[in-house]
Amino acid sequence: MPFRQFVLKVHSRCDLACDHCYVYEHADQSWQVRPKVISDETATWSASRIAEHVKRHGLERVHIVLHGGEPLLAGRDRLRRIIAELRGHLDALCDLDLRVHTNGVLLDDRYLDVFAEYDVKVGVSLDGDRVANDRHRRYADGRSSYDRVIRAVELLSRRREVYAGLLCTIDVANDPLAVYRALSDLNPPRIDFLLPHATWDTPPPRPSETAYADWLIRIFDAWLDEGARVPVRMFESILRTSRGESSLTESLGLEPADLVVIETDGAYEQADSLKVAFDGAPSTGLNVVSDDLDTVAAHTGILARQQGLGGLCDTCRACPVVDSCGGGLYAHRYRTGSAFANPSVYSADLLKLITHVRHRTAMPAHALPYETIEALACGYGDDHDMEHLLAGQRTLRRGLLAGVHAQRSAADGWDLLTRLDAEHRPAVDAVLDHPYVREWAARCLTGGGSPGYLANIAAAAAVRAGVDAEITLQDVDGVFHLPTLGAFEATSGADGRLLVKDERFTLARTPDAVWLPVRKIETGGFTVILEDTDPHRHCHGHLAAGRLPEEEAGAWQRMFTEAWSLIESHYPRYAPGLRAALSTVVPLAPPEGGDVSSAARHAFGSVAIALPKDPATLALLLMHEFQHVKLGAVLDMVDLYDQGHSGLYYAPWRPDLRPLEGLLQGTYAHLAVSDFWRVRRDSVPGDTEVQFALWRKHTADAIDSLNGSQALTPLGMRFVAGMRRSVEPWLAEPVADEAIALAAELARRHRAASGAR
Repeated sequence: MPFRQFVLKVHSRCDLACDHCYVYEHADQSWQVRPKVISDETATWSASRIAEHVKRHGLERVHIVLHGGEPLLAGRDRLRRIIAELRGHLDALCDLDLRVHTNGVLLDDRYLDVFAEYDVKVGVSLDGDRVANDRHRRYADGRSSYDRVIRAVELLSRRREVYAGLLCTIDVANDPLAVYRALSDLNPPRIDFLLPHATWDTPPPRPSETAYADWLIRIFDAWLDEGARVPVRMFESILRTSRGESSLTESLGLEPADLVVIETDGAYEQADSLKVAFDGAPSTGLNVVSDDLDTVAAHTGILARQQGLGGLCDTCRACPVVDSCGGGLYAHRYRTGSAFANPSVYSADLLKLITHVRHRTAMPAHALPYETIEALACGYGDDHDMEHLLAGQRTLRRGLLAGVHAQRSAADGWDLLTRLDAEHRPAVDAVLDHPYVREWAARCLTGGGSPGYLANIAAAAAVRAGVDAEITLQDVDGVFHLPTLGAFEATSGADGRLLVKDERFTLARTPDAVWLPVRKIETGGFTVILEDTDPHRHCHGHLAAGRLPEEEAGAWQRMFTEAWSLIESHYPRYAPGLRAALSTVVPLAPPEGGDVSSAARHAFGSVAIALPKDPATLALLLMHEFQHVKLGAVLDMVDLYDQGHSGLYYAPWRPDLRPLEGLLQGTYAHLAVSDFWRVRRDSVPGDTEVQFALWRKHTADAIDSLNGSQALTPLGMRFVAGMRRSVEPWLAEPVADEAIALAAELARRHRAASGAR
């Protein structure tokens, strides 16, 4: 198995004397014979070996942490050379996630300039408030390091592009809530809680059998109740592994270890945590000058940490939480005589903590991972995040179809669809993914739709699967629609018997029926349906256009190509989500004045738009409406607010009071609107700066209203906090006083026109 994580020791000494440090205070004392600082030659060899490994195994992404000792003791110039060496060898080969972990006492803007220049993320060790931090993290003469570390964190808070998060080593003598509040109040991108490194030979201080679980549970409960507003790696890893996903830390989960350490002398070592076991425990006897990384990967110590469940003792394999615990950190299993063939010294704590987390967060089948919620909350979301939303929609649509099946007129369609689903599920999924299948099914269950249309859905799946079939379609005003394929247009009352044979399909008794194939618009490998035949597309609250003339369809193609190019080049954080989940655009009839667009609550994957005057406006409308699409799918899977809440709220962009979901939807959509104008003002003169000033203020005010509603769930609070994290830096961006004044005047006129106070 190839390595994907590398710890590069750039300095082997430290300017603090933390008494819980695993490097200096535990069994392995090899630091004493190593060079204080890595040489340029060793750094070059290290970069070369990693690059060689990346090429040999075709790795798309690797993680490198510059570590110590204290890495900043290497000095800015040397760090710059090391970082440039790594970037030079690896940037052309893979996505390099490069980080430095520091105690923070030397961190200043000049270091941060180097890290910003080379896109290096910075993590800082901080054990909580002053009392907690000074219990262990002191200078050799006993002086506190707290003020210097807090100064470093404040610098990072102003330069969040390089801020990775905080690491806290647990001491159960500290007040857990005081520690958590001190850390979370600093608003870090992430908090890591680290169990102090210990073994059965040298166990951790333990006032009770599960003291560490009890300490962490108090924090977890507060974290969850407050909306999990700051990501905590340990808690998120437990939630992920409980859902069968990968862990975010080597201390949990069953994934094989893929980490190697390179010391200042070029020696390859196993994980640093092994230093607590015995002198020489991490050693491999191999070096970057003489040995490649494949040789290291074959080392028995490395292989022992890659056996997953099979490498655990019988006690661990029988444990009900082994899929999350994974036996705990490998080093924590050590006992003289039985080596690492033991449960973790923290096994009782891990069992209690994981059981508690699972009990408190019982989640539906297609739960959204917290990192997906985090990405979506900020207004974005990539293809992986969309996969979670799509999975939830597929489950929901199948449930709706089962409800429709209970109505007799759907029997023929149901029988064919279930047969196809058993052997041709991808074809069935492709049809069920069409946005208006759910819209039709939802209307059926409320008495507004015809169950017989299930035959059309089944027929479309049969055509896609290439399976011979014969079934009677249902028409709407002489149009027999096959979702994702197109429609037959015939005289009203025509016979709708569809024959599918040898991958061809016809209306068997209506030879003069005109086939209207589904239109598609495509650019750069991205294809969406231009839906102008589906009878259920009339749910958008605007007049859907009829079948488009060829020249109008061509205009859509040209406009969409330019709009998509603009999104990819100027709004790249929105492009992956759109590409992964936007499947359909419904043309609307041109309005009398202004632009018209909408998204339907039950039509995930679709937006409806009247072709605007220019590609930039189309890009804006796509981004705006797709926000509604994403949030609707989120609300199908999780509760962000109290469903019984009946309060009404003023939205700065509307004249009427809105229910809470309406305000939430509008605010989320206007994240993209604000971002659109934020970027647009840099390249297009005119009123773009006024628009940015207006919409960022509107969006921020609406977020305040959401927070003030007192109706958000803990998860809803976290979601809205993510929205605020996106808006806050926009509010700090400089805008001309004239533009701010004009935006304020526009907002004032709107309030006056709407009668809002």
